[in-house]
Amino acid sequence: MSSPATRKMKQASLMNFFKKGPTTSSPFPSSSPMASKSMDSMTPIHSSPLKHKTPIKTETKSDDLKPGSLVKSKIAELKEKRKKKKSQEKSTPDNTIIENSLETPSSLAKNKNEKEDISDSDLDANTAIEKVPSSPVAVDASRKRRVNYSEVSDDNEEEDDDEPIVKPKRRKFGWDDVDDDDFKMGSDSDDDDRDVEESKISIKDELSELNDNTVVDELNDKEDSIDLKDLGVEKKKSTAKKSMKDLLGGRPISSPKSKKPFSGAISPQKKFNKENEERYQWLIKIRDADGRFENDPDYDPRTLYIPDSAWAKFTAFEKQYWGVKGKMWDTVVFFKKGKFYELYEKDADIAHNKFDLKLAGTGRANMRLAGIPEMSFEYWTKRFIDEGYKVAKVDQKETALGKEIKAKQGLKSAKEAKVIERELSYILTCGTLTDEHLLRDEMSKFCLAIKELVNNDESRTIGVCFVDVSTGKLYIIQFNDDNECTKLETLLSQIQPMEILSEKNGLSPVAMRIVRFNSAPNAAMNFLKPETEFWVSETAFDEVTKGGYYGDVSEMPQILKSYYEQDKTIGFSAFGALLWYLKSLKLDKNVISMKVAEEYDPFSPNLLNTTMRLDGTTLQNLEIFANTFDKSDRGTLFKILNKGLTSFGKRMFKNWVLHPLLNKNEIDSRLDSVESILNDSDIRNILETYLSKLADVERMLARIHSGNLRPKDFVKVITSFQNIRLLLGKLKEIGVDNLKGMLSSIVKNFPISELESLLDQWEDAFDKELAQNENIIVPNPGIEPEYDESNELMKNLESKLDEFIKNYRKEFGCKDIIYKDSGKELYLIEVPSKFTSKIPISWIQKASTAKVKRYWSPEVKDVVKQYMEAKELHSMLCGELQQKIYAKFDAHYVQCQTIIKSVAKIDCLLSLSRASESLGFPLCRPNIIEKDYASVEFKQLRHPCFIPGSGISSTQDYIPNDVSLGVDNKNNIGLLTGANAAGKSTLLRMTCVAVIMAQIGCFIPAESAQITPVDSIMTRLGANDNIMQGKSTFYVELLETKRMLDTATPRSLVVLDELGRGGSSSDGFAIAESTLHHFATHIQSIGFFATHYANLGDSFNNHPKVIPLRMAILVDNNSKKITFLYKLEEGKSNGSFGLHVARMCGIPERVISQAEVEAKELEHTAKLSKSRDNLENIIPIGLQSDLSWLIQNKEIGKTVAGSYNETVRKEALSSIFKLIEGI
Repeated sequence: MSSPATRKMKQASLMNFFKKGPTTSSPFPSSSPMASKSMDSMTPIHSSPLKHKTPIKTETKSDDLKPGSLVKSKIAELKEKRKKKKSQEKSTPDNTIIENSLETPSSLAKNKNEKEDISDSDLDANTAIEKVPSSPVAVDASRKRRVNYSEVSDDNEEEDDDEPIVKPKRRKFGWDDVDDDDFKMGSDSDDDDRDVEESKISIKDELSELNDNTVVDELNDKEDSIDLKDLGVEKKKSTAKKSMKDLLGGRPISSPKSKKPFSGAISPQKKFNKENEERYQWLIKIRDADGRFENDPDYDPRTLYIPDSAWAKFTAFEKQYWGVKGKMWDTVVFFKKGKFYELYEKDADIAHNKFDLKLAGTGRANMRLAGIPEMSFEYWTKRFIDEGYKVAKVDQKETALGKEIKAKQGLKSAKEAKVIERELSYILTCGTLTDEHLLRDEMSKFCLAIKELVNNDESRTIGVCFVDVSTGKLYIIQFNDDNECTKLETLLSQIQPMEILSEKNGLSPVAMRIVRFNSAPNAAMNFLKPETEFWVSETAFDEVTKGGYYGDVSEMPQILKSYYEQDKTIGFSAFGALLWYLKSLKLDKNVISMKVAEEYDPFSPNLLNTTMRLDGTTLQNLEIFANTFDKSDRGTLFKILNKGLTSFGKRMFKNWVLHPLLNKNEIDSRLDSVESILNDSDIRNILETYLSKLADVERMLARIHSGNLRPKDFVKVITSFQNIRLLLGKLKEIGVDNLKGMLSSIVKNFPISELESLLDQWEDAFDKELAQNENIIVPNPGIEPEYDESNELMKNLESKLDEFIKNYRKEFGCKDIIYKDSGKELYLIEVPSKFTSKIPISWIQKASTAKVKRYWSPEVKDVVKQYMEAKELHSMLCGELQQKIYAKFDAHYVQCQTIIKSVAKIDCLLSLSRASESLGFPLCRPNIIEKDYASVEFKQLRHPCFIPGSGISSTQDYIPNDVSLGVDNKNNIGLLTGANAAGKSTLLRMTCVAVIMAQIGCFIPAESAQITPVDSIMTRLGANDNIMQGKSTFYVELLETKRMLDTATPRSLVVLDELGRGGSSSDGFAIAESTLHHFATHIQSIGFFATHYANLGDSFNNHPKVIPLRMAILVDNNSKKITFLYKLEEGKSNGSFGLHVARMCGIPERVISQAEVEAKELEHTAKLSKSRDNLENIIPIGLQSDLSWLIQNKEIGKTVAGSYNETVRKEALSSIFKLIEGI
């Protein structure tokens, strides 16, 4: 084994090998053709961590290379050397390494006296690399650094013995135009003992053939066979037989005029390149494990084809690595190596290209390599996962001692025994993270499996199952959807999964586009093989049964059992895919066995009757959770309102925003609590004080179940429940009646008995100080009987030993007799030397010094043996203790979840209070009224995103507006016209957002607010040519409008902006007029209809449900400039003022002037046409349609949402008659 100093040096080298080192000048004479080539071309530009860096002195003269002088000088040199052979051998140490690079004969003669003994510093480059195979750095002549790590760990794998370490510099001979590949990587072998060989070059037959015209090739060992011993050199021990030609890269010495060809031998570097060109072809032309190329439709990117010929050439370490990587080709594999995690080949390239981690040449086993220290694993894992990569962690399975024992026992081949065993610990993906250090924030990160069945009528049956691995909560749903996957879009917009599982080629193009567009940014897609990986319903049930996740099948969560029994095979198959995936990540036991599963159905009648419906399009258009700029949460409603203090409270608050309430009493209950918190600083201070102390207990409960929670975090769990008890006590002191509303109800119904029972059992169950400081769990007496018995046994034995030592002090009359431990020998009796004469003969002496001697008495020896056995058993018990403690606490999971849910509701109310306070003034509590129809009325309303301190704008910059729709069941829809950039779209969004805020229980940034709860908000904003979903502008417009027409009710709030602009003027106008008529007359929703069709208002002059509105502006006809007032007022706009806006935007005046001419001509033509056809009194298109249906006695107004009730029918007929009267 290597010394500690050597190991320390080699570990440090991995961190420092990128530091730059010195360069040297060229060894060639200035007259040499090689002088123009700097020695830098064959010298490392970065320093190696090798300790000794002695430059090789090389002096070469062009005259010395003459053939005749070379031969004569060489013969004279040989004779002189033979005379001193014996003395030279004696004076040369056994471990001396001699320079193997040859000088010309004349230079040898010249330097004979200067170099009697060639030192270790004069070492050939390849020999030096052979000598220290674990040295991490070598540099080839092309200035490329190579890092040659040993196959095994610097700490706990076999290494070479300590040896002098040198960094040689190479000489080049001859002027042949050859490659600079003069460094060969060290052997991958881990052998320490090398075979002893002497490389000889015989001269027996060669000297007679030499003459004055002979050119000696000093690099050709076949033609220049001179015994190294004749030169006073002994070859260093080596496992490989290397000729001098091999060592020096096969470069011949020849004159420029007379070049001697190569003998046919291939240089080591070229041989290496040739072998690896064939060896790694499978990394150039990538195929999956079944041999399919990347352009094959069935190509599996998760696997890699490795041919048998490659396996045959692999070292033991390579077999170990590629055995893992070949099955996880799409995963970044961190391979533990000593104190580092290393990345190879493709993974190293990713690390280099994405994060600029340095590539260490050809690295270990000739593979590209990048590495990180083990302490930074979590940091780099997070970086890779944030970029969308999966990360696998492969750890060492044994210690250095275990490896040594294995090698000595010969359990495997000598080479394999020296490679530490490793195994896959786990795989991390963006959707399955559990560690708080890797999770970006408090929000849930879902991994979702989806399966689609396309029916004959083009409708879909979709099954979805998703899980938040950090909390262990699993959800499942199966539903029928239309051919545009409308419900799927809404579901995914709410969940925003981080990772998606689907069958390969199992989703229709429409569904695939919906999935990709509505998932979280950079969400990972995983395509599983049908049946074998994406399990069908029956296979999934069988695997659940075999896996024992729920013990007896009767313990399976009720929702999963009902899905299987009711033949909801699509949904249960999605659950099967999720189970397979979790199993492949080694997370199935931890997650599925928590038995937490429920149905997530945002389309259920019960939910739709109690909460507002916000579809996916509306969530995007109103920027509820993600803005339309960069998809982040900056400036979104959720970001502004989510001011809770607990992680689990923030997750619950997202559900509150997703599902605003419909029931007036429930909304008022929340508002009562928010108002009491705003008005009573004592209540607010209590809530903020104790809620801020709570850890993310919900996620920690999941880690307790899996047994992965750190003991110091377990202390946080107990402390959090203690703070919850204190919080409840303080709130009760204030008085439940003073709390008001929902907060009062939560405190009254709080599961205080469960909380007290939990704390009574666990408050003093273990030593919190030890758990906090030393990260170990030591139970207090009475918690673990086995531990108590073991502890008691050890204490009894210790008491016996204490009694023995007291008796010995009395018996020998010496108070200085004490116990001493020496290594593994415990309780040695240390006796001063002057009292040793009294020691009984039965005592066994174990050690001695000049002053004391140490013994074991027979009785102490027996008790110590018992003590050591008891200590070993106690140690084994402690190893299992933490899991036992966690398992006991996990039995309280249901009670803990009930407590957490109640506290989360309190935190949500506090969040609404803090958010309301941050909105600035004016601020009001919305007045909720109950009517059969929807209505909203705001005075001086501001957009909540434009608040003081938001960093976006301020209240001084924003103009408040009055909004009134549907009051007294009139003027339901505002027909909004006005100039471009006048603020129409902002007004529309502001109104919708204010309604959502009111219905979740938040105060409104307005002077007054009165609303009737709306059952849904539906929007069609802007011109969205959705390239990602393959939809044109006009298609998107009509698709979103169709959904609104199908599902809107008289209690809905609808917003349509610029409907019809995607088509021609005539088509767009007709569609806009018909749609507005249907909403106003038959559906009778409230909302806005913004348009640039100035004449559209003419068709609705007498409609009782439509009111013309516009954004006020000031127009200066002289300067042709407009001033936007951003104020909503009643009346029709005189135009869109597009040319004025063009002038504001800097469009060239000549372009605008020409446009004005064209606009006037078009306007004049339109007026003539309208006058000719007498279109002033034309019957609106919508009214024509209604009259046609009435004449045919057809039912009017039946929609997907249902038929009209009597009130709606009467209102529709009333509107039709008033329109007729107005013609």
